[in-house]
Amino acid sequence: MGYEFTLMSADIDEKGIRKEKPEELVMALAEAKADAILQRLPVGDYVKEAEPTLLITSDQVVVYEGVIREKPANEEEAHQFIKGYSGGHAATVGSVLVTNLKTGFRKGEWDRVEIHFHEIPDEVIEKLIEEGNVLHVAGGLLIEHPLIKPYIKQVVGTIDSVMGLPKAPTEKLIKEAV
Repeated sequence: MGYEFTLMSADIDEKGIRKEKPEELVMALAEAKADAILQRLPVGDYVKEAEPTLLITSDQVVVYEGVIREKPANEEEAHQFIKGYSGGHAATVGSVLVTNLKTGFRKGEWDRVEIHFHEIPDEVIEKLIEEGNVLHVAGGLLIEHPLIKPYIKQVVGTIDSVMGLPKAPTEKLIKEAV
């Protein structure tokens, strides 16, 4: 998106935060991440700076048949997740929260994208799991992966949102925060 940034991990217990609605969960997780990172930053230094510094946190879950899915616990669960998507559909619900460290302004939004799949062959699922990347993402869902791309029937929403950070809401919130 053309911004200069530094990455930080919030190191929070995401499983300790529970909400029934996926939209509420991803917003609560983005808030908790922001709060955790703010505790580690010298915020007073940012208040003195001429230019505002923005903290952007986000989270994402997959919703399948009304059930929230986070990162798969193991290879077996990853296999169940991906096999379930085969010939069906799932949704990603992602959040973005922008905090201005100079002014204290904080605002967030969530975004939902529907993904429809063709049948996914078992050998493709096995290769994805063997590579291991699906174990580190919400719902084991990597629609940008070359092995899975041919089996994406339709995406209703934006690809960047599915990949974890919805660009349009992020840009909008950055403009509001500055």
